[in-house]
Amino acid sequence: MIRIPIRQYFHLLSTYLLPQRKRAVLLGLLILATIGVRLANPQILRGFIDAAIGGGDSAGLIRMALLFFTLAVMTQALIIVSTYVGETVAWTATNALRLDLLRHCLKLDATFHKDHSPGRLIERIDGDVETLSNFFSKFLISVAGNVLLILGIVSMLFREDWRVGLPMGLFTVLTIFVLVEVRKLAIPHWTKYRRLTAQFFGFIGEQISGTEDIRANGAESFVMGRFNGFLRKLFPVRRQAGMRGYGMWMANVAAFALGTAIAFLMIILLWRRGEISIGGAYLVFYYTQQLFSPINEIRNQVTDLQRAEAGMRRIRELLDTHPAVRDQGTEELSSGALALEFDRVLFSYEANGDDRQVDAALTPADVADTGELRPSSHALKDVSIRICEGRKLGLLGRTGSGKSTFARLVVRLYDVGEGAIRLNGTLVERVSLSDLRRRVRLVPQEVQLFRATIRDNVRLFDPSVSDRQVLDALRHLDLEEWVKGLPNGLDTELGIGGGGLSAGQAQLIALARAFLADPGIVILDEASSRLDPVTEKLLERAVDRLLQGRTGIIIAHRLATIERADDILILEGGEVLEYGNRRQLEDDSRSHLSHLKRTGLQEVMA
Repeated sequence: MIRIPIRQYFHLLSTYLLPQRKRAVLLGLLILATIGVRLANPQILRGFIDAAIGGGDSAGLIRMALLFFTLAVMTQALIIVSTYVGETVAWTATNALRLDLLRHCLKLDATFHKDHSPGRLIERIDGDVETLSNFFSKFLISVAGNVLLILGIVSMLFREDWRVGLPMGLFTVLTIFVLVEVRKLAIPHWTKYRRLTAQFFGFIGEQISGTEDIRANGAESFVMGRFNGFLRKLFPVRRQAGMRGYGMWMANVAAFALGTAIAFLMIILLWRRGEISIGGAYLVFYYTQQLFSPINEIRNQVTDLQRAEAGMRRIRELLDTHPAVRDQGTEELSSGALALEFDRVLFSYEANGDDRQVDAALTPADVADTGELRPSSHALKDVSIRICEGRKLGLLGRTGSGKSTFARLVVRLYDVGEGAIRLNGTLVERVSLSDLRRRVRLVPQEVQLFRATIRDNVRLFDPSVSDRQVLDALRHLDLEEWVKGLPNGLDTELGIGGGGLSAGQAQLIALARAFLADPGIVILDEASSRLDPVTEKLLERAVDRLLQGRTGIIIAHRLATIERADDILILEGGEVLEYGNRRQLEDDSRSHLSHLKRTGLQEVMA
């Protein structure tokens, strides 16, 4: 049985087909015209055969032949045009749905994206939507059209002789029922296969993104072992689904053979009684053969709807997934540098909804394959600090001490569990996310670059940002000469993942992005990789320019970076180990910072 709620069915149709109602109406008219032509052609053939056998004049036969040829060409033309219109409707509707899903996923917070690999999301956004292509393009119109065609054919057979129309009508109803029921046998296996392919694509995406590390560490054999493991899971499921699909084909052949046999039997009975002509016999045979096409179409349409049921459910679940971080703020932040305050902030990933989100179609074993661990304790505990406008904070701590969590909370990738974060005295939850993300910029250590020009990588594909604004940003950061030194300046094309640029040069692009937004707070996760002297000099100068007149939070990995800081915050196990004025802490021989200066900053990262 089809278990898709009628309300959900019509919601999808109204949302994505109403904007194309003119095309949908045109498609309906084309299908009706095709039905009319297909019903008329056999009548011409019957007349031609009977006239030829009865010695009709050549001119009349030629006229009927030309009319038949014209209608045959018209039928093919109508089929081509209706196919084109149907595909246009399908692609327009599914692309609109893909855009909605992508837009929704981009709004979901880090909790969701940590638990859903890119490969799985690609399969959800593209693969599941693809199953709805036929549903959007012609399901309703095609089913209605084919039902009308079947009724028309059966009516013509009744018109010829009720003794032909009655058995063929009963055969048609029984055949549709049997074929749909037989087809259901394969649906669970195709659903399972799609679930496993989503998991497989997630695995492939992870391995491709980690190609460099895999090759550098000699883990190719391990990856290939897991790859073969996935194939061993996929093969038996695909085989079972395929075998049941083959059973469906055999049922088709048997049903249509039975239908042809019934037609021949009725023709023989009527012929022996002299109640049907040669033309009439051919008419019955021709209409019988025409019955198979709409029966197949209805079966396929219903089957496609059943197959799309899993895709609909998964799409609905994705759209019903709400971000833990809600954009309910309406206030906007003032221009210029911003003050930041953490007031007894407590944060735990588990307490803030970071529970694994499981697809309804996935088994626990599937989820286990993602293999991501979550912290079991508080990432930040009772953190209270205040950074005045324009001051620079150096953020230090061992790996896992909470530095990255601190930065993510400022830009609201997560919301605090207890306590409050304020910007210029305003709770961050009251600030609109768009304004917050514009006024507080995080420059990550690993910069995401795209396969595009330097221009588009700097302005992030925003066409409203002119070349002059891009060049002004680069000039202000003292990077204009560096860009001019590239092969094609702003038009220099980068490879996948920023291929062609070093890690330091990628950081320069990230700094330019941040400057274009004119933020009030810059959070800088300093690159720890060793840079060549020229790039390092450019980077240091650009950082200085970017931080001028702005509040800065610098996650420090090197002693030189601390010299920029006015204040120092050292985290340990999510708690404040030390916080205060940098110079005062350096002068205090008992301070943690003073100890780090003596022993080397490397200790803090151990």
